[in-house]
Amino acid sequence: MATTRPPRSQRYNPASDDFHKEDFPFYWLARVHGRYALAMEKALKKVGLDIPRWRILFILKEEGISSISEIAIHAIAKLPTVTKTVYRMKDDGLVETRQKSDDGRVTEVIITEKGQRAIEVIQEATRDIFRHSFKGMTEAQIKRLNKLLEQLFHNLPEH
Repeated sequence: MATTRPPRSQRYNPASDDFHKEDFPFYWLARVHGRYALAMEKALKKVGLDIPRWRILFILKEEGISSISEIAIHAIAKLPTVTKTVYRMKDDGLVETRQKSDDGRVTEVIITEKGQRAIEVIQEATRDIFRHSFKGMTEAQIKRLNKLLEQLFHNLPEH
């Protein structure tokens, strides 16, 4: 009778007696995200912006017109938080809002000329963060990292 052997090491599994935090992928994801967020906050503060505004502007840059709920999905943020941020951005002249023509219940968000200029300022302010973050990595390594992270994302429950 064949028996299945457990993997030689479960050092990456917090439920294992053999667990070591440095072998746990989420340990590194949390550390990378934390360090990245601190660097971004510092760079964005210098140009009078913050991470929520940055996310929304770059979602709109790529997606064009987006509903507030679509922005919340891409930003992985709560709808009320995104709604408040969008209306603050509207007050700042970075975006405009309108009701969707075929569904008045949906609010669409459109980037303004001032928002486009803010993107240019952000790109300049954060250029070194991105350059340094991927120093020593090939394009193939970055693509592989993205694929692995995407797979991990899809493996996790939505809520």
